[in-house]
Amino acid sequence: MHPRQSFVLAFVAALLTTTAACGRSDDAESMPSAEFTQAMDRILQERVPGVQVVVTADGKHTFHTAGVGNVATGGLISEDAYLRIASNTKTFVATVILQLVEEGEVGLDVPVERYLPGVIAGNGYDGNRITVRNLLQHTGGLPNYIDPEKIAKSIGNRYRQPFDAEQVVRETLRANVPLGEPGTQTAYSNTGYLLAGLVVERVSGQSIGTEISKRIIEPLGLTSTYYPEPGESTLRAPHMYGYDIVDGKLTDVTELDDYGVGGADGALVSTGADLNRFFIALLAGRLLPPHRLAEMKSTVPSDLPLPGLRGIGLGLFRYETSCGSEFWGHGGGAPGFGTIGGVTADGRAVTLIANYMPPSEQAMTAMGVARDAALCAK
Repeated sequence: MHPRQSFVLAFVAALLTTTAACGRSDDAESMPSAEFTQAMDRILQERVPGVQVVVTADGKHTFHTAGVGNVATGGLISEDAYLRIASNTKTFVATVILQLVEEGEVGLDVPVERYLPGVIAGNGYDGNRITVRNLLQHTGGLPNYIDPEKIAKSIGNRYRQPFDAEQVVRETLRANVPLGEPGTQTAYSNTGYLLAGLVVERVSGQSIGTEISKRIIEPLGLTSTYYPEPGESTLRAPHMYGYDIVDGKLTDVTELDDYGVGGADGALVSTGADLNRFFIALLAGRLLPPHRLAEMKSTVPSDLPLPGLRGIGLGLFRYETSCGSEFWGHGGGAPGFGTIGGVTADGRAVTLIANYMPPSEQAMTAMGVARDAALCAK
């Protein structure tokens, strides 16, 4: 059989695969509801090869998988597979900033200029008018450095060079005027989180990856989470395979150039189980004292069309499920990968993983339905 035929057949098999529950033997999680199963199938119908939902409750993980994790072999998404968690990285970065605030090293309402003199300047920008809080809450009027057209062109590019966050920020500000007055509107900005990462590095004298590891990954024992080394664009094994459409064909885009990997805005690699552990620990107060966690959960209106999103805090989103319960989390999307999830008040955590960044509003809606069904299940 021609390799291309094998590829097509494997992809078709992904679309026809029914939802399978892959819970560990010591889990008491009930079987998926019809609503959950239908939502998982709907995600696959939107060209997504595979999806996995990780439910964590009472310290136990349950895995529900549909479709395939590798379209070439037909293999499932494994429970321990690394993936790019993209913008979930922002919650880690915001947590580090708030720890530094608690230590007296950073002020939330202090101008960024104090920490990064001259970086936010020119073309209508003034670092004296944008605070650290503005960076974390997407209210700095900063444009997004990520250009979908450039990302599309970068997919499949094997050229490597270290990601220079400060250079990217400066180039972005030179090329784009401010989106508005700082503090007057919400505009999601990856550029703001590159700046937040630079603030951490200037204050601590360490890389943002080192600070995240020292302050979060190591204390929580997140053994399947890491911040890539400079220029490290290949996922470590075992890893998920991520897919996108390139030249009209479904293509493996697991290996990205550094433009696609990013920095403090989205570079972290993890697993669904580790991501649940992190959000559970954060919301339980294991990383921040109560008053800092309360600041993190103080929200402004959202400008993002995410299912159930009700407000944006400091690197943390407030959602409401279809069954009316509140939960907190983030989410992330990068070429080849998409994640949504969060933690309810009773400590139930869900992370939904797709090996294709949601390609349509219908796919995103179906992901939200599956997530809610998992969060609302008892």
